[in-house]
Amino acid sequence: MLCYISKLRVMKAYLLKNNGGVENLVLSNIDRPVPLDHEVLVKVKAIGINPVDAAVRQNKQALEKIMQIQSPQPEGVILGWDISGTVVSSGKNVPGMDGKDVFGMVNFPGQGKAYAEYVTAPADQLAVKPAAVSFEEAAGATLAALTAWQALVTFGTIHEGHKVLIHAASGGVGHYAVQIAKFFGAYVIGIASTHNKSFVLNLGADEFIDYTKEKFEDRVKDADMILDSVNHRDHLLRSILAIKKGGRLISIKSYFDDELKALAKDKELYTERILVSSDGYDMEQIALLMEKGLLKSHISKVYAFKDLPKAHEQIETGKTRGKIVVKV
Repeated sequence: MLCYISKLRVMKAYLLKNNGGVENLVLSNIDRPVPLDHEVLVKVKAIGINPVDAAVRQNKQALEKIMQIQSPQPEGVILGWDISGTVVSSGKNVPGMDGKDVFGMVNFPGQGKAYAEYVTAPADQLAVKPAAVSFEEAAGATLAALTAWQALVTFGTIHEGHKVLIHAASGGVGHYAVQIAKFFGAYVIGIASTHNKSFVLNLGADEFIDYTKEKFEDRVKDADMILDSVNHRDHLLRSILAIKKGGRLISIKSYFDDELKALAKDKELYTERILVSSDGYDMEQIALLMEKGLLKSHISKVYAFKDLPKAHEQIETGKTRGKIVVKV
């Protein structure tokens, strides 16, 4: 009997013991977590994979900054933040959650420990999954969708009629950003490569710019807002040239140095480099849009749990359309 009980308390999870390649993600048997008073225990059905996941796996500095730990622990750390699944038990301060299907981005920045069969999560960071939305679609619409929402709504204060330019419009963040901007009544210009033109326009973009054929700053001079997700200082400089005086420039990856800040000040721009944060209210807004069919996840590929390292290899190509998801 004791042996049977102990097996019930064991789960599979990927442990990272050293930074580096995907071979450092080791599928292991570990103890199942127990929810704290304000948490729920989720039986994970799907996991969203993001570029930041690969960055943290590869880079010690990223691990320290994003996961807020000094280095991989001897016993290993569990990466990941994006989950969807079913609540199987709840802390004493979380009534009425057992049995509900939920999704969300867990403890970001920090340790979400999503690469596992079971995850504990603060109940106020999760939203109830709409019945018509698959677990895979829900897992995709977490970190990337929250980044798009917080960039455009929280920091960008988007309004109807705004001209919004979205870089990498076919990617994880970008494809949600196009849809969210259109929901708010913006005029959306999506930037991507040639083979993604139809995809971006079908998302609702009003115009498309092929960055392989023309410079966006030559075509656009009066954007009200630009969402820049390219990790390059010169790219931010070009975005400053494309935005009108008094506009808003939101960066996801690159920082504004003193020269860029001076140029932005000359144009009276609001500039911000954002790091998305777990927010249950924002997650509920995303769930509501998905329930109404106004926001959809494009899942380019679903990997089996045993193939999670392959999902990392795909996300590292930088050429993923929409989202990569792992089914547990």
